[in-house]
Amino acid sequence: MWDKYEFVTIIKPFTAEQERSLINMRQRYDAWIEAERELFAIPYDLRRKKIGEHEYLYEIFDRSGNGRSLGPWDEEKQARFEQYKTAKVALKERRDGARDALGESSRIARALRLPMISADAGPILREADRRSLLGSHLLVIGTNAMAAYALEAAGTFRDVPDETEDFDLAWTADEPEDCTLVWDMLKAVDPTFTVNTEREFQARNAKAYEVELLVAPSLANTLGGTDRPRPVALPEQEWLLPGRRVDQVVPCRDGTPARIVAPDPRWFALHKLWLGAQTKRNPLKRRKDTIQGNALLDAIAEVMPHYDLGGAFSTTLPDELMPYWHDWQRRNA
Repeated sequence: MWDKYEFVTIIKPFTAEQERSLINMRQRYDAWIEAERELFAIPYDLRRKKIGEHEYLYEIFDRSGNGRSLGPWDEEKQARFEQYKTAKVALKERRDGARDALGESSRIARALRLPMISADAGPILREADRRSLLGSHLLVIGTNAMAAYALEAAGTFRDVPDETEDFDLAWTADEPEDCTLVWDMLKAVDPTFTVNTEREFQARNAKAYEVELLVAPSLANTLGGTDRPRPVALPEQEWLLPGRRVDQVVPCRDGTPARIVAPDPRWFALHKLWLGAQTKRNPLKRRKDTIQGNALLDAIAEVMPHYDLGGAFSTTLPDELMPYWHDWQRRNA
């Protein structure tokens, strides 16, 4: 039905060189993160310790040397120790080789002026991905997601704000967790992160960089009881759960790469338009939300045919979003 509409071109297509650099960066990122995940899955370290007249194999948990005994040293522990050391060396070699190639690709992507995110967001995303949290437990929402949508559209948004000084994440785990997954991840990135006591859904580091955690009511009980930050369950977060998510590796402004898993762009765009109409919201943010929402819907109609905007999609929309959907249709009629 959309071929009868005429849309203003909102996306500037990537050049062949830009596309090539993104393909290379994604391939090299996948190789690097696979090694990082395998390293994360094995113990931080194994050590042979002598206590009194006896020797033991110890698993070390962190840089401070905290750990636990795995039992008295014997032939079995000797074999386990040697196997671990060999595997760890091999994984580090794989990781370091992939990292060097990845660094080159991400610097090229930055030089080609591809859509980027802030340097502060990069370490958080990489650590979340190293811990296999992206897509399964966490989604990137807010302005940072726009860079991933641009890559999905194979182009750059024209005159659409894409800068942000904070970072919004949505908790999306289906099964209950009883540990501090989010807090451990943030502290691994920067130990100066603390929870804002006035806004418990927000963490800030020593540089005042803010990370906010949001959650849909249907998933609020899956976050660990002692995990932090503590999000307020918002009904509108339910709108960001359905559909086909976007998964892209984007460059950061410091020349490093990061992976973003973001909500279905159709739902994200309408959510943005809804936010832009909320009078209690900061007027500057409302204007940005409206621009981003309309631009993203235009881009989907223009260059993202794999996200259908036909009747099947509109029938799934809740009543709260229908006015913004109809307004966008009229604007492009």
